[in-house]
Amino acid sequence: MILVDTSALYAVLDRDDENHAAAKATWNRLLDLDEPLLVTNYVVVETTALVQHRLGMEAVRVLCGDVLPALALHVMSEDDHRHAQNALLAADRRKLSLVDCSSFHVMRDRHVRTAFVFDPHFREQGFEMLPSPPSGDDAG
Repeated sequence: MILVDTSALYAVLDRDDENHAAAKATWNRLLDLDEPLLVTNYVVVETTALVQHRLGMEAVRVLCGDVLPALALHVMSEDDHRHAQNALLAADRRKLSLVDCSSFHVMRDRHVRTAFVFDPHFREQGFEMLPSPPSGDDAG
């Protein structure tokens, strides 16, 4: 199972994103492998808002009609939310989001080791990233 993050979903949808080519190739490869893909409802909300704001409603329709149906949805429970919120407060880092912390919690709880993501926070947390980032790449 692979967790899918906002950074990857957005890059798949935005042809002008610097990671679009890598995201599209990785997305197609994952679909061909029939690997179970997991997304949280927090990532769905974050991605939908970002896509709507930056790309418009047609891109939201593509997200909802073509992309999200390929993903298994994990709905965050009250306990999941509390864990993520506590992790966010403990980290005390402005650029680490509640959505990221919720993804980390779900990954640990469900024993998921790999994420389709362009956010280096996942590597910092000890997870494998797809596509693999170039060595020394700490941008993001």
